[in-house]
Amino acid sequence: MQLTDGAHHPVVVIGGGQAGLATSWQLSRHGVDHVVLEADRVGAEWRNRRWDSFCLVTPNWQCRLPGFPYDGADPDGFMVRDEIVDYLENYRQAFDVPIVEGVRATRLDAGFRIVTTAGTITAGQVVVATGPYQLPKIPRLAERLPVEQLHSSQYKRPEQLPDGDVVVVGTGQSGCQIAEDLHLAGRTVHLATGSAPRVARFYRGLDVVTWLDRMGYYRKGIEEFDDADAVRLRANHYVTGRDGGRDIDLRKFALEGMRLYGRLIDADRDTLRFADDLKRNLDHADAVSEGIKDSIDAYIAAERIDAPEEARYKPVWHPDTAPETLSLQGIGAVIWSTGFRRDDSWIRVPVFDGQGYPTHRRGVTNVPGLYFIGLPWQHTWGSGRFGGVADDAQYVAERIVEQRAGVHWIAGLHRTVA
Repeated sequence: MQLTDGAHHPVVVIGGGQAGLATSWQLSRHGVDHVVLEADRVGAEWRNRRWDSFCLVTPNWQCRLPGFPYDGADPDGFMVRDEIVDYLENYRQAFDVPIVEGVRATRLDAGFRIVTTAGTITAGQVVVATGPYQLPKIPRLAERLPVEQLHSSQYKRPEQLPDGDVVVVGTGQSGCQIAEDLHLAGRTVHLATGSAPRVARFYRGLDVVTWLDRMGYYRKGIEEFDDADAVRLRANHYVTGRDGGRDIDLRKFALEGMRLYGRLIDADRDTLRFADDLKRNLDHADAVSEGIKDSIDAYIAAERIDAPEEARYKPVWHPDTAPETLSLQGIGAVIWSTGFRRDDSWIRVPVFDGQGYPTHRRGVTNVPGLYFIGLPWQHTWGSGRFGGVADDAQYVAERIVEQRAGVHWIAGLHRTVA
């Protein structure tokens, strides 16, 4: 499909990842003419920003984009990177999504004038589906380090790194999985921990994700939390789907030779410096995991479910002292697993709060006809993920249809225009 300069479209969806594709499916179901703009290719984030051994941390059965649930032979397994890309490509082809690839939206003005790399178009309504992971976040202290550095989104495999030890900064999902990847390859890893929680892979006979799904956790809306803003900013629990799925136990890695540190707080050309919080970080991660098990136990008891008993986790290693410094001598590379930030500078429409976050309710902004989809915790934990984006896409598509019929939704309120 080609983009025609000067054309007008009833609806333009900006972004061709899972959120944009799911929105397109819902719009087609409602008979709404639209076009999807994708700056790269379908599945570009999965193709370009994931390492070779990457796999999902949620079971395959949670891959349930609208009209296209996972139907492979391993619903309890975890798709690897190339299988995820194939899933999205097959989805696009199955429904003949009206997508234009290789065209980036560079400006969105009030009145929905959209400047792109292939010309300027206008829209009656716009859905921004560009996702939350646009610009890598790297601390300024990185400028002081004389060693090779890369962000987690640039990491592919251990062999791409120079000889020497590797420092991984950050223990979110990417940091822990990359540290494991390097550790399994025989590299000496120095891991700077943070406050990210962990979760067990399996408990009492089922994947923990399965238990949480049955308990309704993934259907809990953000408005049900007293600290909604804090919930949106929480780090994801670290775990892995590698080799059929298992826990990521940093204490076990330490027994095997991985070097653990507290939070990285400073650096110069010769030395990294860490906070004295390693024990607290490990204990916090374990406490969150055990708390989730408590909730599963309570659910099993309340529902009178016949589930096998399971012994609780016992720490296999404790730090005697927390190393506060690390010499850069012998360090070959530093990997910054420090997350991303949004880049909405191209959107020239007043829909952002004082911190630059889109003001919305379930993706509906205060500007009639402008929507977001794929934001973390847009409505539930699954927003933007394969498991929950279908519900968000349906909600946004229904608001688009109502807008076309003269019903305006603003921040959750609505009025009918005569």
